[in-house]
Parts: sequence; structure tokens; C-alpha cells
Amino acid sequence: MDIFSVIGLVLAVVALLGGSVLKGAGLAGLWSPAAFVIVIVGTVAAILLHAPRPVFSRAMKISRWVLKPPVADRAALIAQLLEWSNVARRQGLLGLESHVESQTDPFLRKGLQMLVDGLEPEAIRHMLDIELQGEEHHDLAAAKIYESMGIYAPTLGIVGAVLGLMAVMQNLADPSKLGQGIAAAFTATIYGIASANLLFLPCAAKLKSVIGRRSGERELVIEGLIAIAQGENPRNIEARLAGFLH
Repeated sequence: MDIFSVIGLVLAVVALLGGSVLKGAGLAGLWSPAAFVIVIVGTVAAILLHAPRPVFSRAMKISRWVLKPPVADRAALIAQLLEWSNVARRQGLLGLESHVESQTDPFLRKGLQMLVDGLEPEAIRHMLDIELQGEEHHDLAAAKIYESMGIYAPTLGIVGAVLGLMAVMQNLADPSKLGQGIAAAFTATIYGIASANLLFLPCAAKLKSVIGRRSGERELVIEGLIAIAQGENPRNIEARLAGFLH
């Protein structure tokens, strides 16, 4: 669990609700079914029109990474690669065959299998680079879904405010309804701006950083497997991969 993300979400709620109370608007002033429908439901509708189904599905799947990003210990990963290097030097590349099925990471399993199959180092690099680029492209497209939601929500908040003011204009003859009507109109703007800047855009940025870190780990794996395929000394491999720890 990413404690910083949890604290950030809690503080976002506190900032919004606390600010409303301290400004005298009260908690009830933030609740508006009409604003919710226009801004939140409208944003979801815009995204469904915007994104292909596979991208939208991937965006929903990786949303958990905001609070619980995939954990990878780079030091342990390097230790694993060094262990495979020692096995390869003692038993040959075929000695790694028993390690393939125990790998839960599809990327790592695929790379190790290519190593066991005796593919040339450049062929391994080429295929794994394609795999990495495809995975990174798909995940970044999914992260941009939240970025797009952060763009649509404020605009729809303005739409909600305009619709609310139109309703107010229809009741100019009754001054008792004007204050409540104007407050309700601006609630939609709050929904749009707050959801964009306290949720959607931060989530998009967080997902991009997680994806970047995962790509770095994939590059570490590629370099390690290539070094094993080239028959490098384990000590040289360790020195070669040490830069990824930073």
C-alpha cells in the first residue's frame, strides 16, 4: 500500500469538506444531484466516447496502482539474475530450463525461455524491446484516460454552472430562490475543478510514474539476460546492473 497516496486522498477530502465548512457553505452545500449527473456522469460518458474498449478496460485495471503499485525489489532482481548467471556458467544455458516455469512475471519468463532456447543476444534484445514498448504504450494510453478525465471534468463543471444560472434566470421574479439557485449552479464548477485537480490529474501522474518505474525494471531484466547470453562474468554483470539501483 502506498501510504503517500492514501494520505493524499484523505487530505483532498479534508481540504474540500473542511474548506466548505470554514467558508460557511456547510457540507450540505456541496451536495447536488444535478451537478453530479452533469459533471461525473458526463465525464464518464465523454471518456466512453473518447477511448477504445481495451484502453478503457486497462485504465480500470491499473487504477489500483495508485494505492497499491506493483512492488519490485531491484536488488533482489539483480541477485536473481546473478544466480542465473552462475547456473549458466556451471551447467550451460539449458541448466536454466528448470527455472522458467517458476517465474510468475510473464516478461521475465519469456526472456528466460528465449535464453534457454539459445537465441542470439541481439535477437533476445530485439524481441524483448518490442514487448517492453508495446506494454509501455498500452499502459501509458490507459493512464492518459485519467488525464483526459481531468480535462473534461472542469469543462462540464462550467456547463453545469451555466445550466444552473439558466434555471436561476427563470426565477428572477422570486428573489427568495436566487441565492440558493446561484449556489447550486456553482456547485457544478466545484465538482469539475475539484475532481480534476484532486483526483483525476494526480492519479494520471502517479500512474505514469509507476509505468516509468516498471519500464526501468524491464530494462534491467533485458540487460541482465543479454549479459548472461553473452557469457559475461557474474561480477561484470553485477557492475553492469548496479546503475539501475539508482
